[in-house]
Amino acid sequence: MQEIINKVYEEVKRRCEAETNFYGLGAWDHHIELVYKLAITNYKKYGAQKDIVAIAALLHDIASVTNKEYTEEHHIIGAQIAEELLTEYGLEKEKIALVKKCILNHRGSRLVKKTTPEEICIADSDAMAHFYSIPSLLEMVYVEKKLSIDEGAKFVLYKLTRSYNKLSEQGQKLIAKRFEAAKLFLANDIK
Repeated sequence: MQEIINKVYEEVKRRCEAETNFYGLGAWDHHIELVYKLAITNYKKYGAQKDIVAIAALLHDIASVTNKEYTEEHHIIGAQIAEELLTEYGLEKEKIALVKKCILNHRGSRLVKKTTPEEICIADSDAMAHFYSIPSLLEMVYVEKKLSIDEGAKFVLYKLTRSYNKLSEQGQKLIAKRFEAAKLFLANDIK
């Protein structure tokens, strides 16, 4: 299984490094690899299978880094790409189905019921990654969106609050201290 995980790791990283990746290497450095590390660090707390969450975490945004036009439906297209790759790599059909389910249901903006520990772990790891990469969110609001200082801080706080509210109870426990710290950091009021 580790050989398959290694192949997936290298394939996703290669796609992130490609000039065609609109999101740049930051998609790897500040999100995908971070989601992967969070998932394999926390999988036991969810009662999830380590190999499944490792593969699903690496593949959860593969469609977006493959083609920017896939971003809106990246969960659907990503599940298709995952099936093709994992079939080629020789992963069992039952495991491929579980990885696909994780990818299909990882998006916080899609409020679908997650029925497996692996789905919950991946969706939570995806949302928790925002709390570990606040500098990338700040770059997005100040460099890309060119928001004012106050508007940018408000936007990031809103995004983090949305992410926190979409976490499972387990995920909220794991990230609570970082969320409180982020709220203090981003607040512009004096008490």
